[in-house]
Amino acid sequence: MATDYYAVLGVQRDASQDEIKKAFRRLARELHPDVNPDPKTQERFKEINTAYEVLSDPQKKQMYDLGGDPMGGAGRGGGFGGGFGNFSDIMDAFFGAASQRGPRSRTRRGQDAMIRLDIELDEAAFGTTKDIQVDTAVVCTTCSGEGAAPGTSAQTCDMCRGRGEVSQVTRSFLGQVMTSRPCPQCQGFGTVVPTPCPECAGDGRVRSRRNLTVKIPAGVDNGTRIQLAGEGEVGPGGGPAGDLYVEIHEVPHPVFQRRGDDLHCTVTIPMTAAALGTKVPLETLDGMEEVDIRPGTQSGQSIPLHQRGVTHLRGGGRGDLIVHVEVQTPSKLDPEQEELLRRLAKLRGEERPTGQFQPGQQGLFSRLKDAFNGR
Repeated sequence: MATDYYAVLGVQRDASQDEIKKAFRRLARELHPDVNPDPKTQERFKEINTAYEVLSDPQKKQMYDLGGDPMGGAGRGGGFGGGFGNFSDIMDAFFGAASQRGPRSRTRRGQDAMIRLDIELDEAAFGTTKDIQVDTAVVCTTCSGEGAAPGTSAQTCDMCRGRGEVSQVTRSFLGQVMTSRPCPQCQGFGTVVPTPCPECAGDGRVRSRRNLTVKIPAGVDNGTRIQLAGEGEVGPGGGPAGDLYVEIHEVPHPVFQRRGDDLHCTVTIPMTAAALGTKVPLETLDGMEEVDIRPGTQSGQSIPLHQRGVTHLRGGGRGDLIVHVEVQTPSKLDPEQEELLRRLAKLRGEERPTGQFQPGQQGLFSRLKDAFNGR
């Protein structure tokens, strides 16, 4: 055998394709004619190019290892390996690894979808199930996602011959440079659909309305998103569906205001009830209960009803129901009521109350000033 291609590239005979490619790229950077114009270097460059053309091709490499001449005497010394056979690898040696080549798939993952779901407070507190309707893209049943009309199929693009890209040779400081771009005829797919499906116009999917059942866990709040895997938009070409996100919107309750997992409400009682004490009926999430107003309850006082709030989304237990008391002072009194109150005030020694004054609340800067002054 006249030439030892393994020795030309400086690799062992059991070298992997990765090792062969790395050795070629290293030598190509050193010996390329545009980098080193010396005539001897140019001959050496032709040798490594021929060696790589043989050892990078499994069939030629096998013939060479068996003692045959895979070049047949025609390709040896042929510049860029017989007309750009290894040009992409030469470009990789200068500019890094080439981008992934080949046709792109018509089948791609679909997009995620999101809808808003309104629920009541009790449904958020205890959980529920809801039936919802969604309008999303689904696989076209006419072509089963293929995009071609029944009885037809996609065909190899005659412009790029299935590669998905076309090449163009231009001149540059490196000599002749080959550039590639997506095939304009097949848009980079490598195939064309001569007769698109009449139902989906070749997209492989159509829009449809579907019914789904969503399980709402106890403790969800405004903005909580529930993920339904694979229930979103089907991808082009019948690709896998994205996910569907159900965003919870809690409808305002006429009585309770939610703060975290606690519920708050305000009950207004007359001053006589606040002074004497009473029991006020309240419809809670758990049913009718009585709120115990103790004698002497002041306006602004809070009465907690433990474990009457919203279920904790993570972990056990529930929040509390906080009842805020507002004492109502009568604005209009008839003569008899006024007389009774005057008698009460006289009995309590409150005919001319002096009032109890307290310092107003200090602002932030006043508190900081006092802190620095040691007060």
